[in-house]
Amino acid sequence: MSFASRLGGIRLPRSIEMDVPITSDIVLLSGNSHPELANLISARLGVKSGGCAVYHKTNRETMVEIGDSVRGKDIYIIQTGTKDCNNNIMELLIMAYACKTSSAKSVVAVIPYLPYSKQCKMRKRGCIVSKLLAKMMCNSGLTHIITMDLHQKEIQGFFDCPVDNLRASPFLLQYIQECIPDYRNSIIVARNPGSANKATSYAERLRLGIAVIHGEQKEAESDEVDGRYSPPTIPRSRTMDAGVGVPIHPAKEKPPINVVGDVGGRIAIMVDDLIDDVHSFVAAAEVLKERGAYKIYVLATHGLLSSDAPRLIEDSPIDEVVVTNTIPHELQKMQCHKIKTVDISIMLSEAIRRIHNKESMSYLFKNVTLED
Repeated sequence: MSFASRLGGIRLPRSIEMDVPITSDIVLLSGNSHPELANLISARLGVKSGGCAVYHKTNRETMVEIGDSVRGKDIYIIQTGTKDCNNNIMELLIMAYACKTSSAKSVVAVIPYLPYSKQCKMRKRGCIVSKLLAKMMCNSGLTHIITMDLHQKEIQGFFDCPVDNLRASPFLLQYIQECIPDYRNSIIVARNPGSANKATSYAERLRLGIAVIHGEQKEAESDEVDGRYSPPTIPRSRTMDAGVGVPIHPAKEKPPINVVGDVGGRIAIMVDDLIDDVHSFVAAAEVLKERGAYKIYVLATHGLLSSDAPRLIEDSPIDEVVVTNTIPHELQKMQCHKIKTVDISIMLSEAIRRIHNKESMSYLFKNVTLED
């Protein structure tokens, strides 16, 4: 059964027309992360997946065996990030290097969800892991990256090869318009001030109002301390009175969770790029319910839904969680009937077709802004 039929026959965007056929010098390969999405892309392109075996030996080393010749051909490796992201990354790197050393003409990685994309800022004595991952991918032989809704758009600058950061917002906007009854009585909600730009973009496209939730029970990324505490700080300035050193920043105190905007008697739609740990979404939904919202939806591109997220969603005031199939989540859907899926394989297929036929990608980015 297709994703569309599970949603009750939702019509996904069909304005993307594949008029120019795919030539024979293309090879589609896929790892173990998301075979269902790879099959959907393969079927839409009308290209049979290449013979590639990716497995683990008894010592947990990753082995890759490519059965078909890739010499002089354009290779597209479909591999997304899942909960087993470290194995996903190693599979991708080894597959890319195997193609490079087998004289492939180009190696393009289709990574709908890029792992480690949230670790794109310096944290104390940590490192910017997404930069490290970008260097590893480029060194493995990848010549192009296709991904979707990066956590931060600036991550594209970490790569030494072209990166096409596609957007899932057209599919989610269409879901709102076609699958949410009386969506005109909705209000777009930013779960925190940091996601206000994304919520504003959705609200402007749907001609709706916006509300912002301020003050969270869980600390946001922006509240993490960026300091290195050794050696101890020693007052060096003597421009003030004796005994007074450099002033210390007052510690932040989060106010009680509050909603800026009127959600009473309306449908609240929270939008975000990733939903993993759902505690903050559930806490926000409870406040929205208290403020009078009679239906609550959560829309996100990537649905990791780790740990006990399905159970928390099932027991929460949230009516529906809508995510795309960039990440496999069939098990979570079996545990929670509130989780719905939108298929975005047509967008990835069209991106592959355009790149392979050397066509402009501008159509896929039509009217796209940085906030989307």
